[in-house]
Amino acid sequence: MIDAKRRTLVKGSLAAGAVVGAGLMAPRAFADWNAAAFQAKDIPTAMTGLLGSDSAEVSDRIKIKAPDIAENGAVVPVTVETDLEGVTSISIIAAKNQTPLIASFEFVDPSVIPFVSTRIKMAETADVIAVVKAGDKLYKNAKNVKVTIGGCGG
Repeated sequence: MIDAKRRTLVKGSLAAGAVVGAGLMAPRAFADWNAAAFQAKDIPTAMTGLLGSDSAEVSDRIKIKAPDIAENGAVVPVTVETDLEGVTSISIIAAKNQTPLIASFEFVDPSVIPFVSTRIKMAETADVIAVVKAGDKLYKNAKNVKVTIGGCGG
């Protein structure tokens, strides 16, 4: 049992190291933690704390792939991709969560293909909002996800 856990840890560490080592993504987990943004109770405060502004232009060039109905809010798969150029970050927000800012991914090289995929926790039916920073501008798009079983204690 211990060997299996160690093997999984080593494989995960090697994969993460390869992505970071290739310079494709900054290791946010090792960077300074933006506690104010991630602990913010509303979207404008979270966006301002993380990105310096809470205004973003709506763009259909941001594609959000998430289920229309999530049977379990504790594990909602979300993929965000865009064809905008010069993308330096992608942030994911769950609008009705107690702390709406879920994740933020920073790209070291703006010429990489901006694509992230993760699983998030959603407290209830709400919009999943993707905020993309490209150059000095912020863009966003949203997709409504209906949650049938709450993921945050519901």
